[in-house]
Amino acid sequence: MMSLLALLCFGVGFFFILAGVVGLLRFPDLYTRIHAVTKADNLGLGFILAGVALLSGSMLVALKLFLVWILVLFAGAISGYLIAREGHRQSIKPLEKGPRHG
Repeated sequence: MMSLLALLCFGVGFFFILAGVVGLLRFPDLYTRIHAVTKADNLGLGFILAGVALLSGSMLVALKLFLVWILVLFAGAISGYLIAREGHRQSIKPLEKGPRHG
């Protein structure tokens, strides 16, 4: 049963990582690409590490994997912020598309 649940976690994690890659390739500007990659990849990694933790059968290994995931969450948020800040510093504007309200 644990193997099946772990396989499900791997599949969901792969889906989110694939969605992040598609967003990176398809979204029109720097800021939406950063958003797609940081959100989807962090969620995908969380599911993959949850699957590995289920297969390990050890609470200590699961705790270590959780701490790795938390570290990656912080690193992703910080690197996304730094990339966006540098884009703003270099006057890279977000793509304005769609109806305007006002």
